Amino acid sequence: MKERSLYIHIPFCRKKCRYCDFYSIEYQKDISFDYIDILCSQISNLKGSFSSIYIGGGTPSILDLILWKKLLMSLSDLAKKSQEFTVEVNPESLNRDKILLFRDRGVNRLSLGIQSFDNIKLKKLGRVHSQEEAVTKLILAKDNGFENISIDLIFGVWGQNFDIWEKELETAVNLPIKHISIYCLSYESGTPIFKQLKEKKIIPLDENLIIKMHNYNNKYLSKKGFMQYEVSNYAKKRYESMHNMNYWKNNEYLGLGPGAVSFIDGIRQRNVGDVRDYLSRVIKGEKVVVFREKLSPLKRAKESAALKIRTKEGIIFHWFKVQTGFDFMDIESKLIDELIQNGLIRYKIHRNTKIGIYLTSKGFLFSDTVSSSFL
Repeated sequence: MKERSLYIHIPFCRKKCRYCDFYSIEYQKDISFDYIDILCSQISNLKGSFSSIYIGGGTPSILDLILWKKLLMSLSDLAKKSQEFTVEVNPESLNRDKILLFRDRGVNRLSLGIQSFDNIKLKKLGRVHSQEEAVTKLILAKDNGFENISIDLIFGVWGQNFDIWEKELETAVNLPIKHISIYCLSYESGTPIFKQLKEKKIIPLDENLIIKMHNYNNKYLSKKGFMQYEVSNYAKKRYESMHNMNYWKNNEYLGLGPGAVSFIDGIRQRNVGDVRDYLSRVIKGEKVVVFREKLSPLKRAKESAALKIRTKEGIIFHWFKVQTGFDFMDIESKLIDELIQNGLIRYKIHRNTKIGIYLTSKGFLFSDTVSSSFL
């Protein structure tokens, strides 16, 4: 099967989290019914198949059950042909009826937005669920047929100490999960916590403590069977996210919904970023795409490098040649020397031959810097 992914954006939340800069609005039933109708119509016109399907947000699980039944019915044929079908869910809007519906309609992976197992930290982040509810809903999903469950966690929150983070990771690995995505808190412009930071109402965590937490993530999780396969992602063996790996390999993907991005046949395009505008354009028969660019072969090759270097495997020179048509060392040798000198990457050696490059421990800490250098 061709590695091509489908992403469907559900732009609704119960409440906007204080750190989030992704596009979403508070859940409104009248808009959501119109929106799902349009999504179903768009899905019915899709051609071909997708190796993975991912419904993200926002908070997809906030949708009413009747809307989920309609959306999943429209995806039934595609779901049968896909290998991985993920739905993002939040504890406060997940229940047994939705879990059973997901399971019976082809969803085989749940991504649970827990973010923290500490109630004080959850309140700081503006989450509307508790630690207890998160654990309860996760076990409910496991008990009702979901083997492949992923969770999201955030570290580096102001006022957090190392002992609390240790306890959170210990809680996580003792739950029935196969995948953990861990992100360091970032203060994004326009968010409430960014405003508090500027007003000096928040004192960011010391950088040395953040580095200590990051290094502990790798050491502790690997001992518990969760191997790091990308900068922010850890998984049990054979449970790496197929959908995410498709992005990091710079393969094709199609995005439906406001703000969603597509990359097909070397063309990247982005949809209008407002759900009401999105609905209005579809109803009027107007285009929802507001940005479109044709990537040159060299630019696509450089983007492939910038994405793939984030993975634990790194960039294998033969893979890069097959993927892009370019010899990696021909276009990046000077940069490689610089990154090696700075201790950010190393060569991968096989039988005394350089076959690729990969991030060092320091490189993982500064992965954004390394990745952007290829662009």
